[in-house]
Amino acid sequence: MASHYEESLERDISRIRGKLTDMARLAEDALHSCVRALTHRDRQTAYAVVLRDRRIDELEKEIDRLCLEFLVRQQPVARHLRFAYTTIKVNLDLERIGDYAESIARQVLKLSNMSVAAPLDRFQQLGAIATPMVRDAVKAFIAGDADLARDVISREQETDALRSAINTELFQLRQDGKIPLESLDPLLTIARRFERAADQATNIAEEVIYMVTGEYYKHMGGEMWRMVFIDEHNHCRSQMAEAIANSLNQPRFLFSSAGLDAQPVDQGTIEFLKSKGLDISRAQSRSVEQHPNIDAAQIIVALSPAAKRAYPKPTRAVCLDWSLPDPSLTTGVAEKQTAYEQAYEFLHQHISDICEAVLADRLS
Repeated sequence: MASHYEESLERDISRIRGKLTDMARLAEDALHSCVRALTHRDRQTAYAVVLRDRRIDELEKEIDRLCLEFLVRQQPVARHLRFAYTTIKVNLDLERIGDYAESIARQVLKLSNMSVAAPLDRFQQLGAIATPMVRDAVKAFIAGDADLARDVISREQETDALRSAINTELFQLRQDGKIPLESLDPLLTIARRFERAADQATNIAEEVIYMVTGEYYKHMGGEMWRMVFIDEHNHCRSQMAEAIANSLNQPRFLFSSAGLDAQPVDQGTIEFLKSKGLDISRAQSRSVEQHPNIDAAQIIVALSPAAKRAYPKPTRAVCLDWSLPDPSLTTGVAEKQTAYEQAYEFLHQHISDICEAVLADRLS
């Protein structure tokens, strides 16, 4: 027969699981409702998602309280302690998913009075991947199913690829004059929020693997590092940094760049990099707001004081200041060539150093 302590322990765990299941159901329903609100221009559904987020916030506070009481009253060890630790983190991930759903709903309300020929089928596909990821991640948590958690993690790349495809289509539609400028940012935000919800589902799945096996999955060998270079216009220094970084053939890194605004890529930079064997003739500049994965970056590098002041906030990324002069602004043929060369050498050395530092830290 189970002891009084074991009965009390299981009773508390069951109560916490029940509350977390309720919260997950609300978050999943919110994401599903967002897709419906967007595709049917349903303002009532969008408003319902915004209002429902308060219930998710209230459950988040209640689950936090229950976990703290569980830790104090039961003083758990081993797997029961991992359960409490994981629940606190999963609770926060679900609350963030609720926030992303609310943000999507608010963007849908902005679009409700616009004539937008957006690729709605793509958004439906993105929602159809992200929403089951959330459901299955929580299901894996409740059941302690590490295999299902790994399956959830395997789907993340699909959401990343689909969001990138959506961004490409939106920029093309805007360039062709098929969607108004004021609709571009809400649509980009919606795609970004769905992708971030999928990222949170992946976080939950990683925590499940830790809870079940004691292994920190997110620190295992498959992790990719995302590094973003930012300057004012994404037309010279940041484009050079991205090209140099990609030339280093580092399979564990994803490099990209952005500007505070977007201006055409500097022709002098294109010609200089061509002399180094780097072809960026087809590169397109983009702003920070247009960057598809800025929220997921682990390292953000500012290449000018203005970019440093405008780091995306809040961010959990490591932010570095590599401010250097803009070579494209230098006058005189010889002086400009020297400026490009100095910028190239500076960036090549610093990028090589930080990549080696990251890899060395992973091996230590």
